[in-house]
Amino acid sequence: MMQQQGMGGATGADEAGGSDDPLQDTWSSVEAVVSTGHPQAPRQLPGPLPPQQPQAALPASPAPPPLRSTAPSAPLPAHAPLPPSEPEPGPEAPEPVPLLGDPRHSGKRPPSYAPVPLGLRSAGEDPAAAVLPDIVVDGAAYGPLTVRAASVRGDSHRYLGEPRQDALCVTRIGGPDSGELLLLAVADGVGSAARSHVGSNEVCRHAAAYLDRVAGSLLDALRSADLPAFTELANEAVGRIAVLLADLALREGHRPEAYATTLRVLLVPLDPAVRTRGFMAVGDGGTALLRAGAWHLDVTQEEDPEASGMIDTRTAALPLARIAVTRLLTPAVPGDVLVLSTDGLSTPLSGDQGMRDFLREAWGSGLVPGPADFLWQAQFRVKSYDDDRSVVVLWEDPA
Repeated sequence: MMQQQGMGGATGADEAGGSDDPLQDTWSSVEAVVSTGHPQAPRQLPGPLPPQQPQAALPASPAPPPLRSTAPSAPLPAHAPLPPSEPEPGPEAPEPVPLLGDPRHSGKRPPSYAPVPLGLRSAGEDPAAAVLPDIVVDGAAYGPLTVRAASVRGDSHRYLGEPRQDALCVTRIGGPDSGELLLLAVADGVGSAARSHVGSNEVCRHAAAYLDRVAGSLLDALRSADLPAFTELANEAVGRIAVLLADLALREGHRPEAYATTLRVLLVPLDPAVRTRGFMAVGDGGTALLRAGAWHLDVTQEEDPEASGMIDTRTAALPLARIAVTRLLTPAVPGDVLVLSTDGLSTPLSGDQGMRDFLREAWGSGLVPGPADFLWQAQFRVKSYDDDRSVVVLWEDPA
């Protein structure tokens, strides 16, 4: 029977100068390298070694032949360092990363608010508000149509730690059988309504869901330029959206007006033969056209021609308002730039020449900006205009 040896014991082989541990020589070799920095010749494993015998001196190994060289040179002394080699060229210094910097501004000095968010809301206070992003950027291209969209929390809401009350929607409704349309929408939650940040996002979602069901009828109305038919469809949609929003408010234990929000929708047929665009709105905002380098700031003409001229700060809002303002916009021409926005952009655009000049160059040059550039451009700052800002821009490709 084989007798086992404990880890700390010795065997007869150990006493004879060998070892029955097949890794003993490996440990010794590694230890010699670590302690002296010079490797030792590997030893054959496994098995015990016989008792060490005196060894005769080995003859010296012949010196290696000298390196061949095309140029005569003196032989290198033993152990002399090799001559230095030519350094390899290193990588070229990278070009500096371009930075857009802070958004441009009108006037000699920028607004006093910081142009970036400075804090985060607590999820324990209002989860719906806490998860709303400070900025939303979107966009797409469909044949000759290109869309860019951005929604940015206003400077005052950032400073006060309040949520962005604006919302936007860029999507496609309809299908190959019934016809497809782009649905472009912005919503502006009423500032005094406690849950308007929820209301604005909800009406965008409901608008997309319901208008998708009647996309074929909407396209027929646009194809035939039938404003009464389009208005009937728009009012039915707005009524259903209002009911859904009021129901949400009641289920969450709030009054419907706490979710008050505007809604502006632009419907664009993807059929290039249909050049009419449909517009519906509840509440204020802007719809501007940039054509051939000239601004047309109110292409929907929503002002009441019989108004007294007195300023009324009230605005129609869902879910209490259930009738839409509707328009069929004149046929689009190649190169048109149509701008749908909340009043966070439409108001300074109409009141500040510097902003109009800047956005004319940015959006009317014939080149569509990338999403990041568009976001930076849409944040052009004007002193005392610190509201949330949402804008969707539609480019018609030049002919």
